[in-house]
Amino acid sequence: MKKVFSGIQPTGNIHIGNYLGAIKNWITLQNDNECLFGVMNLHAITLKQNPVELKNNILKTVATYIACGLDLKKSKIFIQSDVPEHLELAWVLGTLTPLGWLNRMTQFKDKVGSESSAGSADGAGFGDDSSGEKENKNANLGLYSYPVLMASDILLYKADYVPVGEDQKQHLELTRDIAGA
Repeated sequence: MKKVFSGIQPTGNIHIGNYLGAIKNWITLQNDNECLFGVMNLHAITLKQNPVELKNNILKTVATYIACGLDLKKSKIFIQSDVPEHLELAWVLGTLTPLGWLNRMTQFKDKVGSESSAGSADGAGFGDDSSGEKENKNANLGLYSYPVLMASDILLYKADYVPVGEDQKQHLELTRDIAGA
């Protein structure tokens, strides 16, 4: 039996795209696999969130998982921040991950926009305001190190299969690199 791991950030109401792109597949996977599905609230706070809304969205996400057909007898559902090992392993993996690997992550660049100096030739990474230019307000260490946290999520559970969207595939490749470091 293979171990499957996946999750959704609780940043708003789950929509048809979440269902068709992830949850529907999870419902099928839970029948023949050991499945763990997370409410990835630590990933959600890489961008500013209203704490009250985030707490409500966490509960709504769990309820939606169950309402859509995830069976608690077949799958485990967890809230990421309730498992301290996610952050502990992320810290250790962060010490092994070269900044150059993170500088190549396109999702960070997409989220902070072209104002950021992420991936600059001098290797300065994100948020370098030494030129006196205003720093991009979306650029923060949490967002920059998001792929390392994702790697810790996957490696912590020794997942065999990690169904993700196209936007996360680069992070899966980074996870393989980090695991081999």
